[in-house]
Amino acid sequence: MIDFEKAFRRLVKHEGEFSDDPRDPGNWTGGKVGRGELKGTKYGIAANTYQHLDIKNLTLQQAKEIYLEDFWEVLGSAHPAIKFQFFDAAVNHGGGNATRILQRAVNVADDGLWGPRSQAALNAMDPNDVLLRFIGYRLKFWASLSIFDTYGRGWTRRGADNLLLAAEDN
Repeated sequence: MIDFEKAFRRLVKHEGEFSDDPRDPGNWTGGKVGRGELKGTKYGIAANTYQHLDIKNLTLQQAKEIYLEDFWEVLGSAHPAIKFQFFDAAVNHGGGNATRILQRAVNVADDGLWGPRSQAALNAMDPNDVLLRFIGYRLKFWASLSIFDTYGRGWTRRGADNLLLAAEDN
């Protein structure tokens, strides 16, 4: 069974060290290429979400604390395999997008706010169904992005890896 420590180690392998690729909207404090300050991303902590942080000098421990509070604990007592997939998506797409994707997967209004109705729908579904639907919706999300031609190959590999991990975790 996966726990936060294992999830964190996995995620950091995907996210890596500091990057300030100017083509990546997440690296800009304004969330769009050329908007705001180019502060970059480190360990998956991105300037568009954490404008106030010194991204370049962020420590692994600081990233871990952010991940635990802002992404891992959001789903409470959900199945750990689902928590990992949500965690990975929240870091990759932002918490709001990950929440909307999970809401689509559990057939509730995708308003980006995780509340009792979303949690009840999640709890009522078989974890395997949630995992398959969630990863399917993630693939659709990636494919819809205008920067898919630049980053899509890596995202598709990540999605395939996550399908394999979902089978292992469940």
